[in-house]
Amino acid sequence: MGDPTVTTSLEDRENVALPGSGTASTRPGLLRRLRTPRRPRLWFEILLIAVSYWTYSLIRNAVPEQRGQALRNADWIWRMEHHLGIAVEESVNHAVNSVTWLIVGMNYYYATLHFIVTLGVLVWLFRSHPGRYAATRLVLFATTGVALVGYYLYPLAPPRLMNGGHFVDTVMVHQTWGSMASGDLKNMSNQYAAMPSMHIGWSLWCGLTIFALAKVPWVRVLGLLYPAATLLVIVSTANHFWLDAVGGMLCLAFGFTVARLWYGALPYELPKVVPETSDSGIRKNFARVCRSGRAVFDARVTEGHPRER
Repeated sequence: MGDPTVTTSLEDRENVALPGSGTASTRPGLLRRLRTPRRPRLWFEILLIAVSYWTYSLIRNAVPEQRGQALRNADWIWRMEHHLGIAVEESVNHAVNSVTWLIVGMNYYYATLHFIVTLGVLVWLFRSHPGRYAATRLVLFATTGVALVGYYLYPLAPPRLMNGGHFVDTVMVHQTWGSMASGDLKNMSNQYAAMPSMHIGWSLWCGLTIFALAKVPWVRVLGLLYPAATLLVIVSTANHFWLDAVGGMLCLAFGFTVARLWYGALPYELPKVVPETSDSGIRKNFARVCRSGRAVFDARVTEGHPRER
């Protein structure tokens, strides 16, 4: 008589299937599981980011340095900006270069914050918005991936390397460590990969993420100011044209499109925290139900066989 009681109690409490015991109709498919937000794993994310950045650097620097074509493309960009009335990079470069402390600060800004702020935002997402982390990270990765295609198809010299140009290479002039493409470090980086600007792509990704998810108003304002400041820095240091920044924005738009198509929503619209849905979670639930069932069984046995006094 006790067995039916136990079965009914188990069914009433929670219906949990053993891992791998679901039918084809109830078990979610692989594609659906991949497209479902889940809690990120620290070791996996560290490995993924390290391998991804190493691959990005390897491919970017493996692109042939097509100097002649890069210089011709730079001349075309410069003429186009004059036609559009936005060719003010040279004036900005000379004006900021006249203020030593400002341009030196911008050199170090260009060299460091590009990595520090991006990694900081990733860590913040991992800790505070685990449900949105994977989708937002996908935006960054897709943005960077399509940028590599741009480097290969459209080699472009930065303004400071233009033939007959009057731009100031601020790193060389002020002897600062401000760019992997200047000074003693120039042989470690492809100098003709200026289009699109990933300084803009990454900084705008950081700024939009902070603005969308931060709760403190002044932090959200800083989020918007960061890509604006980065735009001023890349132009003042003669590392990019305005149109390079447009290229970076287009790459970011591509990244958001990929994430939207994959997850069915923009990253910031996804739940902040996702429940544990892995096999370990199912096993925990099943174990809890088994303990509850055992307790019910023991209680029924005790009622049917009272201890002798």
